[in-house]
Formats: sequence, C-alpha cells, structure tokens
Amino acid sequence: MARTRFVMVGGFLGAGKTTTIARLARDYKARGLNVGIVTNDQATDLVDTHSLLAQGFAVGEVPGACFCCNFNDLTETVGRLEEKNRPDVILAEPVGSCTDLVATVIQPLRQLFAHRFDIAPFSVLLKPSHGRRILRNEPNAGFSPKAAYIFRKQLEEADVILLNRIDELSAAEVEELTELVATEQPGIPMIRISAKSGAGFDALADFLDQRGGFGRRILELDYDTYAEGEAELGWLNSSLRFVAPEPFDLDELLLELVTRLRGSLAESSAETAHLKTIGLWEGFYGVANLVSSKSDPELSLASNCRPREVNLIVNARVATDPTTLENHVRRAIESARTARQARVEYRHTQSFRPGRPVPTHRFAVAL
Repeated sequence: MARTRFVMVGGFLGAGKTTTIARLARDYKARGLNVGIVTNDQATDLVDTHSLLAQGFAVGEVPGACFCCNFNDLTETVGRLEEKNRPDVILAEPVGSCTDLVATVIQPLRQLFAHRFDIAPFSVLLKPSHGRRILRNEPNAGFSPKAAYIFRKQLEEADVILLNRIDELSAAEVEELTELVATEQPGIPMIRISAKSGAGFDALADFLDQRGGFGRRILELDYDTYAEGEAELGWLNSSLRFVAPEPFDLDELLLELVTRLRGSLAESSAETAHLKTIGLWEGFYGVANLVSSKSDPELSLASNCRPREVNLIVNARVATDPTTLENHVRRAIESARTARQARVEYRHTQSFRPGRPVPTHRFAVAL
C-alpha cells in the first residue's frame, strides 16, 4: 500500500499556519491529490477547524493537548481520515506554542510508522510582528524571555523557515528579517512567502516535494523553561449563539469584537499572541483575527452576509491571567450584544494556562 505523505507546518501563534495549510491543500488538490488536514489545540472549539471545514476540506482535530503529548490521538485521527477520505497527503498544524516537534512527532512517525507515512521536510513559519522584536533582542518584545525561547527553538528545528506576510512588509523589512534569521539560524534554508497572495508557494511546493535527510534537527531543550514560557499565556476558547431582532452585518460584528479586545487588552498591557473569531450561519462564514497588540485587526475571510443569528467561536491566546482574559472577552461580547439588542447564549467556554508538556514519545537519536 502506498504511504501517505505527512506534511507538518509549524510556527508561532498567529504566524499564518491555517492560511498556509489551506493554500497548500488547494494546491495539492489541483495536482489531483486527495488531502486530509489535522488541526491541534489545547482545548476544544477551535476556530481553525471550523474555518477549514467551511472551506470544504476533510479535517480531523486533535484537542486537549499538543500533538507531542497526544501522539496516539494524532495517529488515530489520521487513521480515520485515511478510512473515510483516502488522502494522498496529510497536512498537520500543531499548536503554535509548541516546539520539540522533530523529536516528539516527526521521529516517532518515522521510526514507529515508517510503513504508513512518508515524511516531508518540516517547515516553520516566521511571524514578522513578534519575530522582528524577538530576533532584535528588544527589551519590550511583547513576551518574556521564556516565551521568546519557544519562538527561537521553533526556528532551530526547522528544515526550512518560511518568512510569511511579505505582502505586508516593505522590501527593507523583508531584508532585515532575512538577515536576522540567517544570523540566528545559519544554514537553514529560507523561503519568502505570502500565504494570502500565494507568492513563493511554487518554491515552497518544490521544497516540500523533496525527500532525504529531513526532520532530523533534534533540539537540546530545557523543558522547565519551555513549560514556564507556555504557561505565561492565557488560553481561551468560547462558543456561543448570537441572536438579534434585526439582520446585522456579520463581518462588522467580527471586526468589532477583535477591535474591542485589542483596545481593552492593550490598556491592560496584555500582549496578544493570537486572537481569532469565526461566525457561522447557514453555509456562510467569516473570520477576523489579530496577530499582535501592535497589529491592526483583520477580516481574513469575509462572509458578506447579514444574518439575524449566528454561531460565534472566539479563540484567544494572550499573555495574561485566564480569568482576566475571559472577562475581557465577555465584556466585548456584551458591548456588541447591547449595540444590536441581541441575545447571547454561551455554550462552552474554557480559559486556562497550558500545562507542562509531557510527550508520549521523545526520540533523542534521529533516523
């Protein structure tokens, strides 16, 4: 039986992994290949899963822990996609606060499941908004040195670093980031891309099609620093029903929520790693997000619809206490509800700090 090509795309929270994976999925499908996607989160109700499903992709989700700590669920989720959809390619999106994925995901797949999986080069997206500040060693980089440690380690284990969002950067900014990365991680190939426009994706596809000695950069990692860096982030996933007496502009609502949260979190000096909300209504969907406290809110997927009711999901990863984060989110939703004389039905909310990573497997020697 032919092995399934396993393509994992890593990168920090808000780096553009979901947009990159969706574009790669469309490219693979255009080449006549069946594609399955596996998303991953520390909790349930993941915006990315709903967004990719709404775009028509076959998606499985591994909730409750990162791939490394939930490895058996990863292989079982892939197995279900294989039974139902027979994918030629699996695209996997790990949690954006995770690292050490070569030792805990790629090498276990390579050494324990060589008969099932053909492992592609491991690509890691560079997030410019936080990356520039961290790689410059700025004292106010947005996160503590322990959280920045995770960011740096993600780059260190990559087979290829993807400098994303080049459409949003000046030529001088692209060159500066290129030099910063080359100084930080000399010898690791770099590709400049825009997941939004598709720039650079031909070069990325060519790189991912390669076979050879990839997925072998096993890290020397301080798990105490790693765990403490992750635990500095408040994590929130919330799902709710929003019902108004009159039709409202869904895209306006999504942007309003993100904009209100950007303002209130900034006033509290709480750095945003990633904030994303999706609205779903009768086949229509829209997504708004924020990738840092200094970035502008963005409507990344427009719904162009005016419903009276909608299912909303909010995902927030912010350097603040989880209870404080939940209060910020509820106040933003309450303001939007009041402005539209709407009714809100909360269905499920989780707010917490990620626990210490405990990998199912960790291979110290690479094949």
